[in-house]
Order: sequence, then C-alpha cells, then structure tokens
Amino acid sequence: LQVCSETSCLPPKTLPFDLELTVEEGAARENYRAPAGILASTEQPSPAPPPPAAGDEARAVSPTAQALGGALRAGFFAFLFFAIVQGFLALLTPCVYPMIPITVSFFIKQGEQERRRPFMLASTYALSIIVTFTLVGLLVTAVYGPAGVSRLGTHPVANLFLALLFIVFALSLFGLYEIRVPASLQSYFASKGRGGGYGGTMFMGVAFTLASLACTAPFIGALLGLAAAGEWFWPLVGMLGFAFAFSLPFFFLALFPQFLARMPKSGGWLNSVKVVIGFLILGASLKFLSNTDVVWNWGAFTRPVVLASWSMMAVFTGLYLLGKIPLPHDSPLQQIGVLRMLLSLAFLTFGLYLATGLFGATISGAIDAFLPASVVSTSGGPQRVVGGSSLEWLEDYDRALERARAQRKPILIDFTGYTCTNCHWMERNILARGDVERVLKRFVLVRLYTDGGPNRDENQRMQMERFGTPALPLYVITSPQDRELARLEGLTRNPARYLAFLDEGLARFAAVAN
Repeated sequence: LQVCSETSCLPPKTLPFDLELTVEEGAARENYRAPAGILASTEQPSPAPPPPAAGDEARAVSPTAQALGGALRAGFFAFLFFAIVQGFLALLTPCVYPMIPITVSFFIKQGEQERRRPFMLASTYALSIIVTFTLVGLLVTAVYGPAGVSRLGTHPVANLFLALLFIVFALSLFGLYEIRVPASLQSYFASKGRGGGYGGTMFMGVAFTLASLACTAPFIGALLGLAAAGEWFWPLVGMLGFAFAFSLPFFFLALFPQFLARMPKSGGWLNSVKVVIGFLILGASLKFLSNTDVVWNWGAFTRPVVLASWSMMAVFTGLYLLGKIPLPHDSPLQQIGVLRMLLSLAFLTFGLYLATGLFGATISGAIDAFLPASVVSTSGGPQRVVGGSSLEWLEDYDRALERARAQRKPILIDFTGYTCTNCHWMERNILARGDVERVLKRFVLVRLYTDGGPNRDENQRMQMERFGTPALPLYVITSPQDRELARLEGLTRNPARYLAFLDEGLARFAAVAN
C-alpha cells in the first residue's frame, strides 16, 4: 500500500496477509482458453537474470541498486553496458587523482629499464587492476558482506600502507635509490620468458585497486549484494565490466611514458619530470597519512600540518625547476626554457596560495576536499568540525529523533566518513553554500560516521540493513516518526539538485504533518 496526498506520496509499504482459495477440478472455461496451436508454437522466453536479492526483512533499495536491477532485467548486454558506464563514471571521483602521477612515474622508470615491451607492461598493469578488482571484491564480499569493500578502502591500515608505498616511490624518483624486484622473483619471471618488470607492474595494479576502492562503493556495493545473497555469475560479469572501463585510461597512461623514455635525448628533461612527479606523489602520501591519523586519533597530520607541507612541497618544486635544489642524476642546467619557467612560477604561486590558508584565507573547495577536516579529540573519539558553518550536527540518531519530535522538524541524515574525500567535497562546496544552509536550518541535522568513532559499526549496520547501500556520502531525510521521506546517494556537483532533494523532503514532511 502507498499513502498519498494531492502533491506527494510516502514510500510504498508491504503488509502480508492470508487469503484462502479453493481450486475446484474442471475443464478450462472457453473464454479463458488459448486458441489452438498458440501454446505449441510460442517460443518460451529465456529466463531473465535474477533481480538483486533482498533480506528476510523489507528494506529500502538505493537508486543505484534500482538501476542495477533494471539492467539485470534487460539482459546480459544491457547489464554489461551498465557496468562499463559505471566504471567510466567512477573515474570522475577524487580517489583516482593520486594514482595518475604515480602511474606515470612508475612507467617512466619502467621505460628506462624495459626498452622493448611497453605494450605488454601496460597490458599487464590493466589486467592486474581488472583481476584484483574482481577477486578482491568477490572475496571480501564472501567474508564481510557488501559493505566489506568500502570498509577495506577506508581502513586505516590500508591507508597507511598506501602512504608508505607512495613515500617509497617518491624517494626513488628523487634518485635516492632504485626500486628493484627481488632477485628470486626476477629469476622466476625470467625463466618464464617474461622478464623482471612484470612482478612490479602487477604489484602496482594491486596498489591502484586499494587506493580506489573507497570511491567505487555505490556501484560495487549494490552489485556485490548479489554475491552476498549467493548469486555469483552476475557480480563476476559486472566486476569485470566495471574494472575494464576503470582501468582503460590507465592502460594509456602506462603506455605513453615508456615511449617518452625511448625518445632521443630524453635523459635530462625526463629526470626533471620524475622529480616533479615525485613531489606530487609525496604530497598525495600525506592525504593517506591524514586518513589514518584522523581514525586512529594521532593528532600528528592535522589540517595545518598537511597544508603547510603541501605549500612547502610546491615551493620546493618551483625552486627545483629553477635549478636551485639539485638532486642526484640531474644534468647541469644550462638555461631555463620558457616552459620550465612557467611551470616554476605556477608551482611557486600555488605554494604561496596554499600558505594563505594557514592564516584563515579560504582555499578552493576542490583542494580543500583533500585536506583533513578540523578534528578535536574527545573522550568518545575524534569529532570533526567543518569550519565556517553555524549549523549544529548531532552524531546520534536517537537524539536526533527526540529533538525532531520536540521541534516538529524533519531529520537530515548525513552518512559520511572521516576518510571520505567525496564527503569532504560536498561539505565544502555544497552544504557550506548560503542558500543550502538556509534550507538546512529547517532540519534536525545528524552526521553518522561509518569509518571511525565509537558508533562506527552501528552506523554501518544501519546504513546497509535499512537503506541497502554502503555508498558515501548518503543523505536521507526522515520524519520524526522515523519514516524515510527522500534520499540522495553519492556526490553531486549541482547545488540545484541538492536543493531539490531538500525541498522534496520538506514537501513530503508537510504532507505527512497535515
């Protein structure tokens, strides 16, 4: 049943009931009998793929899961196309950005060492991403359920591992040492006729997968819900299609640096490219260290520390391009070309721009999303503070329900994470807008963290069991009677869309209240 007013409807609700029917024997009635020969000549349609399975209790289905169910019902090729499109869309998420410089730098070094096999190494990298994405997704789901992939991508240990890996690569690009595959592995691959470059390439594919898991939860979480329910064929097909599209641009990123390394007279300027990328990778490592810091509550890689470090790295990069900071393996800088001068000025300007953020200036939201939020330590765990906002966010849903009943307001739930870059972007660029804040004041606001804090497990369970998705961010509007009124899943860069979502929730709340 579904309760509706003249302007809006509440979500449909299923109520079971018993109905006794008695089927009597007898021939089919003439007006219901199919014409002769029709049944014999009609082809039986092939069975449609199963829709996503639900639990024993009815629960809400996310928009991504609904779209997934529609693609499943449309057949194999429609489903595969849907998975590929989702893979390309995932490339637009911020988690992918740090992997661009590390991919380019890794294959520049591979191009210096492996002169004859750029296509094979790039193919190995892409295949490693595809295979790792698929296997990690299915295995983690089999053990921990659909939310396991998101938990793995945001886990502090995974972030610490990636930070250390980035630091190791950055120092290698600075010329402090060479990274080589262990001799035993080199001998193994050489005996197979594949050379030693493949081992490191496959390892990079695994690192890429871990770094990007956190931003792929909307599609992967809905898809792997099928695997958790015991259906494996469609998750396997979907993961392969998703990972293929997701890895394709990185195949070309892996391919072209190796051709650059083979160009004549590429030694001097190519070493400068490696050093610049090394500074970028070192900056990216601070993002992963701050993710670990905020969950484990170290208090070391705070917002000012990361911002100051990025500012210094940008200035050092600019000075390096001017020849003021020579590094090992650098050729003598005879003259400074126009491009080198422009890049140097760009880095120096960017470094000064970041430094202004240390003194209260507003930093661009696109950059601010990668910075750790201001965090204060309390007895209950880390508490995140979003600067510049006068809004009060509760962190307990039961308290929000009590306040909503007392104030007769709807509730806006923000499922978020300390390490969620998409969530940070939304807070800095959408929720902090004046027109959005004015509407948010009409709600009781509650922010539920799913990757840290004392209520992490409870919040994760609520998000998965009630709302059917591990996607972050997830915004849900509920009534004081704890009924869902509207939801918005994932990041949106369109303020009008977010305002429309808020207006929809307010309209449905008004209909219920009246």
